[in-house]
Amino acid sequence: MRGAGRSAGARGVKCPPAAAATAAAAMALLHSRRLLAAPRLAAAASRASSWWSHVEMGPPDPILGVTEAYKRDTNSKKMNLGVGAYRDDNGKPYVLNCVRKAEAMIASKKMDKEYLPIGGLADFTRASAELALGENSEAFKSGRYVTVQGISGTGSLRIGANFLQRFFKASRDVYLPKPSWGNHTPIFRDAGMQLQAYRYYDPKTCSLDFSGAMDDISKIPEKSIILLHACAHNPTGVDPRQEQWKELAATVKKRNLLVYFDMAYQGFASGDINRDAWAVRYFIEQGINIVLSQSFAKNMGLYGERAGAFTVICSDPDEAKRVESQLKILIRPMYSNPPVNGARIASMILNTPDLRKEWLTEVKGMADRIISMRTQLVSNLKKEGSSHNWQHITDQIGMFCFTGLKPEQVERLIKEFSVYMTKDGRISVAGVTSGNVGYLAHAIHQVTK
Repeated sequence: MRGAGRSAGARGVKCPPAAAATAAAAMALLHSRRLLAAPRLAAAASRASSWWSHVEMGPPDPILGVTEAYKRDTNSKKMNLGVGAYRDDNGKPYVLNCVRKAEAMIASKKMDKEYLPIGGLADFTRASAELALGENSEAFKSGRYVTVQGISGTGSLRIGANFLQRFFKASRDVYLPKPSWGNHTPIFRDAGMQLQAYRYYDPKTCSLDFSGAMDDISKIPEKSIILLHACAHNPTGVDPRQEQWKELAATVKKRNLLVYFDMAYQGFASGDINRDAWAVRYFIEQGINIVLSQSFAKNMGLYGERAGAFTVICSDPDEAKRVESQLKILIRPMYSNPPVNGARIASMILNTPDLRKEWLTEVKGMADRIISMRTQLVSNLKKEGSSHNWQHITDQIGMFCFTGLKPEQVERLIKEFSVYMTKDGRISVAGVTSGNVGYLAHAIHQVTK
């Protein structure tokens, strides 16, 4: 029985032809599957050994997330109050007439597309400095400043952050107001600076916590950096009054702090370019040599053109020349030189008297529309029968408003009324129109009563 355990094939028994064919087909199929699996296994092995296998999915941008949800909504009454861009009273993007005229003038000149100098378009940088500092500014007239063109406000802030990281030896600490524009933190952090904070906004009153701010600022270590929003604080819309700015300047001067002004809304906040630049000019008059970032995205509607500027106030023209040389060295490996079109448009508007006059009228028109929407929103809330005090909406200024709405109320606004905003209750007042302000007031009343 030694052969009992052997297979029939081993004993010489032949398989039927059909069975042999089936076995051959099965072997072929197995072989083909192995061949097909091989690339997949190789790809999987490749992924496992990829240079980037450790890279995790980043969190979505909260404002872009609001916009995406808004786009998916089919409600005809839906509102997007998350976008930080001006809209006209029909809810449409608005291109200023003076911008259209400047573009036509530029086109008629048939200009080339050559590189700008590293520091940007000279006519633009000089006009930007004059706009911010004022034509009668001693710092401007004496030439003890340097202004370089930046890639809108964000790029200008980053130039400044990199400059501070390399040349401000006294401290790495940058004190931001709580809260501040969300991009301030990564801009300074990624440049190698350390982020600190001082009290600014009081959520209980939806207004400035001035005593808290003064208390914190008075304790900031000497020779630290403090960031201030020149006007239309983003995201709260809460600005100090002029007498409060004076107290802030005195404390900053006493503590010997380096002031970094971010001015993204000159003219767009109040409708008056001089009023909106008041704090910047006052600090300089008090002998505080500031650094400053400017943006022309909002006040000229040049969002996609990326026109901005970074300025350093120096002790004398010679120091300004040295600082300028180092700013160019910093900019060169970042992006070599800035884009030309937006700078040409802004320069044409600022340096052409008729266009400048028209721009001042148009920027005031944009500011006035936003101020009017604030007033109408409060009026409609009263008509709805709301018993809450909504005065903070009209007290605040600029594109953004901290409504004081709680996250659960915001959630209801989105789900029940298709009114979209960020969870902190910040709204872009530019998204409110005479056609939808009544609906917004009704929705807010329903979730707050």
